Amino acid sequence: MLSTFPIARRSVKLLLLCALLTASGCNRGDHPQQVSRQAPDFVVHDGARTVRLRDYRGKVVVLNFWATWCAPCLDELPSLQQMQQQLPQVQVLAVSIDDDAEAYRNFLKQYEVKLLSVRDGSEGANLRFGSVKVPETYVVDRKGVIRRKFIGSQDWTSPEIESFLSKL
Repeated sequence: MLSTFPIARRSVKLLLLCALLTASGCNRGDHPQQVSRQAPDFVVHDGARTVRLRDYRGKVVVLNFWATWCAPCLDELPSLQQMQQQLPQVQVLAVSIDDDAEAYRNFLKQYEVKLLSVRDGSEGANLRFGSVKVPETYVVDRKGVIRRKFIGSQDWTSPEIESFLSKL
């Protein structure tokens, strides 16, 4: 019955999200609960590719949740791409929460996105991290442990961030 009522489905998803966030506490502050914990694994199939977080064990992963309609995401994209070029030992994994597959593909072409990007839509990889706003980025170490969370747009080429990533 819910499948015939998209608004009802979204309401159920919103209620589940609220319950998840209430149970897990707020993770938007300076010291979110996830730091020093194992990153939740996920698999994203977007038609073009399949990405599994666990496949990147052994590499430092910068896991960036973003969207094409997000102005701060667009602001940080050039520095994120530059950081990926400067630190090839770090794997940027950009997970888009866009529902519109065509808008996502057009964005990648228009802005010549050279990052490993996958569209998750509303499937919820971001929710496994308690992430409900974009951009939010998690740094996952070689063993799969979350070491840091960034909220909002960042300059990924800043000396502080590059030094942190180089030491992992």
